[in-house]
Amino acid sequence: MEELNFQVEEATIKSIQQAFADGKLIARKLVDFYLHQIERLNPVLRSVIEDTIGTRDKLNNTAGSYALLGSKVQRDASVVDRLRKSGALILGKASLSEWYRFRSLSGVPNGWCARSGKGVVYSCYLVAIVFHSFVNVIESVSVIWDSMWIKQWICNIMVCVSLGSETHSSIICPSVNNSVMGIKPTVGLTSQAGVIPMTPRWDTIGTVLDAVNVLDVIADGLKGKRLGIIRHPFMEKIHGTAESEAFELHIDTLRQRGAQIIDNLKIDQIETILDPNQSGEISIMTAEFKAHINVYLKELDDSPMRSLADIIAFNENNPELVQSEKTNGLGEHEMAILENLAKLSTNGFEKMMKEHKLDAMVTPGSRASAVYAIGGYPVITVPAGYERDGMPFGICFGGLRGSEAKLIEISYAFEQVTKVRKPLSLG
Repeated sequence: MEELNFQVEEATIKSIQQAFADGKLIARKLVDFYLHQIERLNPVLRSVIEDTIGTRDKLNNTAGSYALLGSKVQRDASVVDRLRKSGALILGKASLSEWYRFRSLSGVPNGWCARSGKGVVYSCYLVAIVFHSFVNVIESVSVIWDSMWIKQWICNIMVCVSLGSETHSSIICPSVNNSVMGIKPTVGLTSQAGVIPMTPRWDTIGTVLDAVNVLDVIADGLKGKRLGIIRHPFMEKIHGTAESEAFELHIDTLRQRGAQIIDNLKIDQIETILDPNQSGEISIMTAEFKAHINVYLKELDDSPMRSLADIIAFNENNPELVQSEKTNGLGEHEMAILENLAKLSTNGFEKMMKEHKLDAMVTPGSRASAVYAIGGYPVITVPAGYERDGMPFGICFGGLRGSEAKLIEISYAFEQVTKVRKPLSLG
């Protein structure tokens, strides 16, 4: 590291900017330095967390909005506290669709948030995929943050684990699109304390893994497992693609490795479940967001925003936030929706799983996320291949509440057998 002619650890933002301007420093040297320091301090646990998970440090906690820029939480979120006590290094925060895409559900692109820019974000394998982009990582070097190269390094080399919140696909969808393993646990398994809320009855904290060394090595993960294959309506949407071809090959692989395949299963009222307006999922989110965000804001140590009304005043063109402000909690209408959602889960996914004695449901990509969202079920996505343009796709294993251990066993075994993930090219 002698090539660095100044001490990066003590450098200010100004000195780093000047070093780049003078040609004394390039992105590769700086990242190499940080990698060296990270390996020295902690070679295993290197984490990026979502910008909704509170940290009592210089990092922001904003849900992608300028409204909460500079706000201070009272303490680290419970999950962050546990990570730090385990020796993890928190490298930075990851952006998200502003307010979990609840800023506006119509007219704002998925993946857009004020703080991360124009809504063009990056898959580590393909530019301009509108999902999640990493921002604020190593804040002192934000001068070079627009470098595509450094974003790829951070996503695929520097970070072992990303921690995020999921209400409806926020973990498994970006996992699929960045060719990493993502785990959304059963709702209630991980603490939500210190996390900006969306709909707590469905919110859960999960992980995006770039290394399986955080899992226990398990043998015979597929042998004897009963796996239900759900084709409709997911396969129709990928007809003729590389993902469709790979999914068929992966089913054969699962069968050859000892899994019992129960094919062409159906989930009752699946079309209703997959439409959040028809199922009523959006109505519950709208009703619950106001109450829970108001509690969160009032508990902040320092913030110009103390209520949802304050946020709306700050950012006037937010129809869904305005709609949420008009609600008064869970009334008779909302309770009827919740009862119907429970029936959809009980008579759909749960009934299918129990009738066929399944260990997991298998679907391509993250398209079944609504099934897992409304019932609080766990799901794991694993890299499954790449489209002809290089865009990654995945395969999902989902189960009944509390079945994380079994899903990890199946997913890990699949990952070890297929090994389809391609290391990111740094060229």
